[in-house]
Amino acid sequence: MLKFVKGHMESIAGIEVYPILSLLIFFIFFVALFWWVFTAKKDYISTVENIPLETDNDQTS
Repeated sequence: MLKFVKGHMESIAGIEVYPILSLLIFFIFFVALFWWVFTAKKDYISTVENIPLETDNDQTS
């Protein structure tokens, strides 16, 4: 099965750029996420981490 797919992919011109592009997008996304996590404000993080613990009564008052 892999030889069948590989044979067709080798016949497509310029296909070698897609694995490089996908790796680059993956790397940039996780570097940006890493940067956001370490630069986020502590009060925002504590507010967001307490959202699942709030009840409907706490939100209305």
